[in-house]
Amino acid sequence: LDDAEGMYNNWATDPLCNRYLSWNLHKNVEETKIVISKWVEEYDKGSYNWIVELKDTNEVIGSISAVHVHKKDFNVEIGYCYGSKYWGNGYMSEAIKQIIKYLFDVLNIDLLSAFHIPDNIRSKNVLEKCGFEYEITIEQGYKRFDGEFFDSVCYSILKSDYIEKKLQDK
Repeated sequence: LDDAEGMYNNWATDPLCNRYLSWNLHKNVEETKIVISKWVEEYDKGSYNWIVELKDTNEVIGSISAVHVHKKDFNVEIGYCYGSKYWGNGYMSEAIKQIIKYLFDVLNIDLLSAFHIPDNIRSKNVLEKCGFEYEITIEQGYKRFDGEFFDSVCYSILKSDYIEKKLQDK
């Protein structure tokens, strides 16, 4: 809950960030605290949410979640968002690479997937930079907070490809 103020100020009220999300802008910091409390409750059910901070200042700038965790099938969908004033600095790519490592190496997941709407080129670039590959575009597969439907572009990365890349980089 200590991160609620930073989340509220840096992305939960950011209209540029929000145009790509399934949830609406937060009305107040209390709403943000409720969201974070729900995240904490979901840990026992196998759902993960991480706050992303800047290394130097510990400023809260975004979040990454592992949703639709299917441990018996060894696959997970990840999602992420962070404030627009931090876009283009490589922060999210750096953080997602650590989450990929955790999900593959610690949780023993075999497949990670992530989705974005077609005009969210920054998200596409983050996924490709992190080793995800394009799979399919699902027509009208995403419903935004305001009820508008968009195509949903799916990217994925296999643990075997991740391991192979790690070996090549040595």
